[in-house]
Amino acid sequence: MKVSCLQENLAKGLATVSRAVASRSTLPVLGNILIATDQGRLKLAATNLELAVTCWIGAKVDEDGATTLPARILGDFVNSMPPDRIEMDLNVKTQTMHLKCARNDANIKGIDAQEFPIIPTIGDGKKISLEPDTLREMIEQTTFAAATDESRPVLTGVVAKFEKDKVTFAAADGFRLSVRHAPLSAPVEQPISVIIPAKALQEVARVSGDQEDPIVIAVTENKSQVLFKLTNAEIVSQLIDGQFPDFTRIIPDSHSTRTTVTTSELQNAVKASSVFAREAMNTVRLQIAPANEMGGGKVTITATSAESGDNVGDIDATVDGDAVEIAFNARYLTDVLSVLRSPQVAIETSSSASPGVFKAVGRDDFTHVIMPMHIGK
Repeated sequence: MKVSCLQENLAKGLATVSRAVASRSTLPVLGNILIATDQGRLKLAATNLELAVTCWIGAKVDEDGATTLPARILGDFVNSMPPDRIEMDLNVKTQTMHLKCARNDANIKGIDAQEFPIIPTIGDGKKISLEPDTLREMIEQTTFAAATDESRPVLTGVVAKFEKDKVTFAAADGFRLSVRHAPLSAPVEQPISVIIPAKALQEVARVSGDQEDPIVIAVTENKSQVLFKLTNAEIVSQLIDGQFPDFTRIIPDSHSTRTTVTTSELQNAVKASSVFAREAMNTVRLQIAPANEMGGGKVTITATSAESGDNVGDIDATVDGDAVEIAFNARYLTDVLSVLRSPQVAIETSSSASPGVFKAVGRDDFTHVIMPMHIGK
């Protein structure tokens, strides 16, 4: 194997695949990155057996071949090199890669590529296409609500439902629920429902930063893996086995009060209150008051800490319905407000003990539900 490529391209490629490298494994090869020539390009791949990321970079190939090299050593060395051409020459007998860049030489010992796991690729089966901007936004607006606790594995994933000409992503952790819909450019023949690990979707969003063409999604026949194909990269993830809760039953179908506020104003008020909420179970209270003779509608945001003090902030609001007081976890409010992508947010409430529903004003493709916190008198 004899190839050369630009240092910046190799560094970018290694950064793309490095998140899939196994941090702890009984198989030493899983701590390595596969480097192989592939139809005149250089292929880089890493896997921890749950997630696999492959990418291709431009290179000058003088001699075909493949090997695997320790991810950390290779990454650190390449990142420390000047922006010049890196020449790589593999000694097949010793599985040692000689790297030369400008006036720097290195020899890195690797493991035979034959020991690297085979990574599935998208075949000729059923494929679904999504625009990269749409997919990234769907990932951003749902993955944050997935559970991080492994006690209920299905909740660490995002349920993806492809039905007719619509796709729905939903994530819940027992305290909140995020649901995002989007249209499909071509309808699916059969409904598909799978649970994709939230971490895998976040990796798709990260890798697809400069993607312009639609991202192709395919689920293997046995529904054990999902594949995402980009222009110069592929991501394969194991699917989570299990039954995702019926999230449609969690979304209230009615409300007594609908409050519309400016997203940034509510964000700032919650940020100020969270300073004091930290020491009080992270509780922030929202007192919603409709317009009266004294003035227009408003929301008063408060947080009280027995040790540190308290905070009160007012913001203008359009309130349709009754006055209500409800408390939420400050972090949950901050999380949803940061992904709304809308200048205004509507909050639908029924009582202090009922879930609050957050919607982006002017859009009907995103719904977020937060369970309230108990308000002590």
